[in-house]
Amino acid sequence: MAEGGPEDWVEQRRRAVAAHAAADERRRDVETGQARQLVVSFLQEARERGLRQTPLTAIAYNGRSRYRTPLVGWYLDVALIHAVDGDGAFYVLTVPASLRARLTGATPHPSPPKLVIGEGGPDGQSMPLHTMLRRRLDAGDTWPPE
Repeated sequence: MAEGGPEDWVEQRRRAVAAHAAADERRRDVETGQARQLVVSFLQEARERGLRQTPLTAIAYNGRSRYRTPLVGWYLDVALIHAVDGDGAFYVLTVPASLRARLTGATPHPSPPKLVIGEGGPDGQSMPLHTMLRRRLDAGDTWPPE
């Protein structure tokens, strides 16, 4: 087969896609590391200020039900969806609707924090993580704000 045939093009495309995916993963890892550092700084400052932790609840994906969780920490937004627990783990407190969760509670899993919360969502619903954390610290124990 002649050089520069379809197989060469397919292989070049495969390598380009793989390189792009690897670069994207490296970028996400760096972003997550920076966001984790912001959360650690928040945790330290929240403790220094004596901000009280509160029991955290999770909301069903459909928005109709709230469930108890074993988590205690600080809500970061007025919607009570994003939170940090006492160990510094970041949570998006949304879970599937469930009769079992109504009875026994839900157990959300920590998520890697992002530098921009809600990125890619509807306009006006994204916020830089550092802004969200600063607002929460500035509000003190009067959370959520009215």
